[in-house]
Amino acid sequence: MAFITIGAHHIEYERIEVGLLQRPTLVFLHEGLGSLAMWRDFPHRLAHATNCNAIVYSRYGYGNSDALAEHRPVRYMHEEALVALPELLDRLCIDQPILVGHSDGASIAIIYAGGSGRHVAGLVLMAPHVLVEDISIESIAAAKIAYRNTDLREKLARYHADVDSAFRGWNDIWLHPDFRSWNIEEYLSRITCPLLAIQGNDDEYGTGEQLARIERQVADVDILELADCRHSPHRDQPAAVIEAATRFVDRVSSS
Repeated sequence: MAFITIGAHHIEYERIEVGLLQRPTLVFLHEGLGSLAMWRDFPHRLAHATNCNAIVYSRYGYGNSDALAEHRPVRYMHEEALVALPELLDRLCIDQPILVGHSDGASIAIIYAGGSGRHVAGLVLMAPHVLVEDISIESIAAAKIAYRNTDLREKLARYHADVDSAFRGWNDIWLHPDFRSWNIEEYLSRITCPLLAIQGNDDEYGTGEQLARIERQVADVDILELADCRHSPHRDQPAAVIEAATRFVDRVSSS
């Protein structure tokens, strides 16, 4: 693990160097309560399966990166996609990546691909959000109660140096009334790279409407819906995700 300064914040990251020079670099974008460590061994497994180098990092406010010092705004994912992520990629000399995003990270990847004006080789999106659904709000409200009344805080503390700011930064903005109208569909039609979208049929944070809207508005889309799978396909069905992502990366790399 190393650190890099992005904006005014110290950000933890890890390089995984296993790939061939002509293969794109995988850049992993974690979920709203995720971090570098919370990916566990999935980035290493996917990097080796695809023969691609990879970058994994904790965004500001997560993991061992600087703790969040303010409330997140409604456009916090826009700020990450259009300001922080471009700077990180430039500092690490990564051009034309494949962005591998989960949940919030998948939404950040969509905004980057459709709004940054930079070339992206491909997108692998797990449980992406393009709009806020009732099921999302209900599950996030339930998480707030669980954080207070169960061992959820203790479990998350294994992955975040300041677990309270990490949780509240995510939970507070998603439950804020102004966030109900958050929608990033405007970026979908601007995506020119291939896209693989993966969602579990038992996802407690989103319905198939998320993938349906992506499929309607992006030109080159592969869809994978997984049975016996909740909001984290890479944890619930890792073999299926790695197999599909490897086929996708092979297609992108050969085009």
